[in-house]
Amino acid sequence: MRAIDMVVRRWRNTARDEGMSTAEYAVGTIAAAAFAGLLFKIVTSSEVKGMLTDIIEKALQAAG
Repeated sequence: MRAIDMVVRRWRNTARDEGMSTAEYAVGTIAAAAFAGLLFKIVTSSEVKGMLTDIIEKALQAAG
């Protein structure tokens, strides 16, 4: 029984960062949203659209 009590006490002493995971999730979500916005801007730019169109046209010409 003493071993269980010691483990419970140690766990309680180390588990005092309540709310820390919520802050980490919030920062991670904001970072992911910012990255998604940046990626969207890059993919919808005229240069990238042109490159993707060229790749698709070459693939269709090679296939048919």
